[in-house]
Amino acid sequence: MAKQRRTAHKRAGMVWFVGVASYVVAVMHRTTFGVSGVAAAERFEVSPDVLASFVFLQVGVYLAMQVPAGLLLDRFGSRALMTVGSLAMAAGQALLALATELPLVYVARVVVGAGDSLIFVSTLALLPRWFDARRVPLLTQLTGTTGQLGQILSAVPFLALLGTAGWSATYGGAAALGVLLGVLVFALVRDAPSGEAVHVPSMGLREIRRVLAEVWHHPGTKIGYFSHMGTQFSGMVFGLMWGVPYLMQGQGRSSTEASALMTLFIVFTVMFAPVMGVFTARHPLRRSWLVLAVIATTAVGWTVVLALSEPAPLWLLVVLVAALAAGGPGSVIGFDFARTFNARQRLGIAQSVVNLGGFTATLVVLQAVGWVMEASGGYTFEAFRVAWLVQYPVWLLATVGIVVQRRRTRAVLAAQGITPRRVRDVWRLKR
Repeated sequence: MAKQRRTAHKRAGMVWFVGVASYVVAVMHRTTFGVSGVAAAERFEVSPDVLASFVFLQVGVYLAMQVPAGLLLDRFGSRALMTVGSLAMAAGQALLALATELPLVYVARVVVGAGDSLIFVSTLALLPRWFDARRVPLLTQLTGTTGQLGQILSAVPFLALLGTAGWSATYGGAAALGVLLGVLVFALVRDAPSGEAVHVPSMGLREIRRVLAEVWHHPGTKIGYFSHMGTQFSGMVFGLMWGVPYLMQGQGRSSTEASALMTLFIVFTVMFAPVMGVFTARHPLRRSWLVLAVIATTAVGWTVVLALSEPAPLWLLVVLVAALAAGGPGSVIGFDFARTFNARQRLGIAQSVVNLGGFTATLVVLQAVGWVMEASGGYTFEAFRVAWLVQYPVWLLATVGIVVQRRRTRAVLAAQGITPRRVRDVWRLKR
């Protein structure tokens, strides 16, 4: 019996490791265009707003695919979607390696965005099937945070290789890595331990609408949606597109300093994740307060930097990066709301709905920054200073949404006669 348990634990660990590795590479694919923004502007001779439109399209496709991805996940399982997603992103990077004209660049980013949309929610769906429910909040944090190591791959080795080997070779290498991960996922990942049912029957359009309405109308799902929105977008916009250009051309930092700060962004994220994961598992009734604290910290960090009339000192940029880094682990708490407020067979669609929050905000802010910069004179300190102000309405909307939906959730639970202690016990044990 003990040997069987050890074997099961090893198997679960391997599935999780491969799943996380696929997400790391997906994040690398997602962020490579952002860190190579200056080189892309020169290669394709485009302005800031056009450059932003490439990533805008990528994120837009990711966003549009979230609900279909959730439905496909519940229907076909993690292994199939992760394999297809990894190979699709590799194909997109290969197209970009060959691109010399804008139409092919747009096609490449569409393919990358579509593949990216399948990876994260599929990886998260593995956790409650392979691990004890009490470990899921921490593992969810570690999954989301470890995946962000992909930003280090894009900010350090990818960027260094871009400067030496050139555009085509660097993006071609990224494509080859994506193919490797697709093969590993297909060979090693399974949706659940042997003998456990995973997939749900296919649904008609009417049934799909009913399920979506059921998932969305629960105020607990909406807490997750607004939590993800308020915490994720600022760091995502920074890492996905505008961080490196802002640090180099808005703050006057060298490429080495910019890479170091982007690396610190990931280091801080990795540091914060287990702390938030443990807090979430031990204090499920205080999750929303932690989310609100993360939003406030990020907003204050930006306010201090943007209030300066000259480039910020390096130590203050480190503080800003630390504040932004809290947003990634903070956004993962939104998925924990999805897990605890929705039936297990609807986990894929519930997590996809939550994921819409942060990526909708990211999409809007990412493009808005490009528009404001174009109207304000391009890559200058003052243009960036004005452009980053578009973040504040999103923080306000998310904060109001969390507070209102938290009140409604408590009212729903009280009407059902569920006490806070019972809520805590059920959430800790729910699979």
